[in-house]
Amino acid sequence: MADKKADAETTFPVEICYALPDQLILIDLQVTEGTCLEQAVRQSGILDRIPEIDLSINHVGIFGKLKPLSTPLRSHDRIEIYRPLTADPKEARRRRAQKTV
Repeated sequence: MADKKADAETTFPVEICYALPDQLILIDLQVTEGTCLEQAVRQSGILDRIPEIDLSINHVGIFGKLKPLSTPLRSHDRIEIYRPLTADPKEARRRRAQKTV
């Protein structure tokens, strides 16, 4: 009977999200209770699929809020992997404003 309890670990769904300029990658994943953000990203296989993702460089978050890799997950969390900015937002605004003049 103890073996059945070990086999029936509590799992719940999470989603891994990574956006490229021309593609959105969404991966549905079942994780066990106690899984942290970094473990889920690694289990999803996205690091093999998109080799330019480096967890020491790319920031990660849950529902738009930055979180440390050690953050424990909850059911239905959407884990987001953020790409580095390619342009300075202030400079981009400045260029747009100059075009309208």
